[in-house]
Amino acid sequence: MNNKMSVLLIDDHALFRIGLEGLLEKRGIEVIAATASGDEGIEKARELNPDIILLDMRMPGMSGSQTLRRLREAKVEAPVVMLTTSNEERDLIESLRAGAQGYLLKDIDPDDLVKSLTDVLAGKTVVAPELTPVLAKVVQHGNNPSLNKPTPFSELTPREFEILCHLAEGQSNKVIARNLGISDGTVKLHVKSILRKLGVHSRVEAAVIAVEQELCNKT
Repeated sequence: MNNKMSVLLIDDHALFRIGLEGLLEKRGIEVIAATASGDEGIEKARELNPDIILLDMRMPGMSGSQTLRRLREAKVEAPVVMLTTSNEERDLIESLRAGAQGYLLKDIDPDDLVKSLTDVLAGKTVVAPELTPVLAKVVQHGNNPSLNKPTPFSELTPREFEILCHLAEGQSNKVIARNLGISDGTVKLHVKSILRKLGVHSRVEAAVIAVEQELCNKT
């Protein structure tokens, strides 16, 4: 049985695609397709059902964030990790709001990339260490208007609210399940319900809103 992690790579730079494919294959990760455009990437994602999609931010034609939105509209369930040269705050926030489970920079060490992909498969959201302060600044100062939308927290059940606070601490589904004495599957169902009720696309967006609104402050 093949237990290799399968990755779809969407990046318009041929040399980068070839190089990254070789690096990942050497580390036991299967690159099931490597495409140069968003359109082709969406097609391959629907056809091949990869475990993870690695997506470039800056591409001619359809950008990374547009591709990400189209993937979600196409009901592609695989987590998407942006792998980019852009360390701009706007690109980071836009990607996370559009439903990316990760935002990493292309100068990342290959072993760190593999660890990050493993973390994403475990339900975590990964952000390049250099950009963590940027994310924290946005959360603390609320200087991004798109993050300040009112959200229907009153619709959450007590259990969902409890899980949202664990999400706000950056915990994975497995850790939350262990802490609450419930199964991973139950946590996953609760997280889906939380995202639906809050009208957001990713667990990190729900966490950012929870932190920003100071919902989980322990007195």
